[in-house]
Amino acid sequence: MTKILYVEDEPFLGKIVKESLESRGFEVCMVADGNEVMAHFESFGPDVCVLDVMLPHRDGYALAQDIRQVVAEMPIIFLTAKTQTEDVLKGFQSGGNDYIRKPFSMEELIVRIQNLLLLTQAKTATSATSQPQGVVLGKYSFFAQKYELHFEESIRKLSHRETELLAILVENRNFTVNRKDILMRVWGDDSFFNSRNLDVYITRLRDYFRQDPTLEIVTLKGVGYLFKC
Repeated sequence: MTKILYVEDEPFLGKIVKESLESRGFEVCMVADGNEVMAHFESFGPDVCVLDVMLPHRDGYALAQDIRQVVAEMPIIFLTAKTQTEDVLKGFQSGGNDYIRKPFSMEELIVRIQNLLLLTQAKTATSATSQPQGVVLGKYSFFAQKYELHFEESIRKLSHRETELLAILVENRNFTVNRKDILMRVWGDDSFFNSRNLDVYITRLRDYFRQDPTLEIVTLKGVGYLFKC
């Protein structure tokens, strides 16, 4: 059973999310006070942490850094109402793997948890064996650690930025990923120049997946992208 450390100080929202996760088969430890999180983290031993940003006594950013000191590869998802670029960037800099804005749907949260766990498991398997594990995308397999996209017997070598961009789309497949969030994670700012670069890279990835029409990177004008697979 997947164990989730869920940190949320809003009682009503926390109760709904906790019960929803438990109804889907997850084991959930919910904590409301930032000062109490690390004690529960060490005793509970979670597989993934879902952290609200605004918490009493110690915020989610600081907690993510604390958690990274104990378990460097722990999957961390931030839940927050903050939407400013600097807040998103701070979340990733403090160790977050994903960032979901409130309000959110339970379906989106659960899929993102599952996707993040799959990627983490693949990374763990890679470090434990000599053969990296790929993420299956239709007729393709994506090997982020090797910077490779496989189709049948052919192997396409990806650049570092192509790999980073595709990894973000894979993490959020079948859900919208905000354009600004991509720019902050891959380029570190959302300038006009980098925005045009993003368009070029999206076009390249679409071309790479042309052999499988079931895979589609959809542009949501003014919002971001949806990787349908």
